[in-house]
Amino acid sequence: MADFSSSFDMPSAGSSENAEAAELQRLIAVEQQKAQFQAQVHNFTDVCWDKCMDKPSSKLDSRTETCLVSCVERFIDTTLTITNRFTQMVQKGAH
Repeated sequence: MADFSSSFDMPSAGSSENAEAAELQRLIAVEQQKAQFQAQVHNFTDVCWDKCMDKPSSKLDSRTETCLVSCVERFIDTTLTITNRFTQMVQKGAH
């Protein structure tokens, strides 16, 4: 019987496993980022709710809405500032 495997360029099992492992690592990283984002949103909700809500009601008054918007915007600004600072520190360390 003839050996046909030499006439085809078949990827080795090792490279296929490496590609699968790399894809799995990428998917895990994406899921971790999603989880971190959801945790951050949960944190915003908790802190801003405690800060801005005097007593829950069926309507959101303008003062409470303004407070909630300002609270979340401060969190976002702070998070971006910290992220940018860490990025700068990492880039300086890499040089």
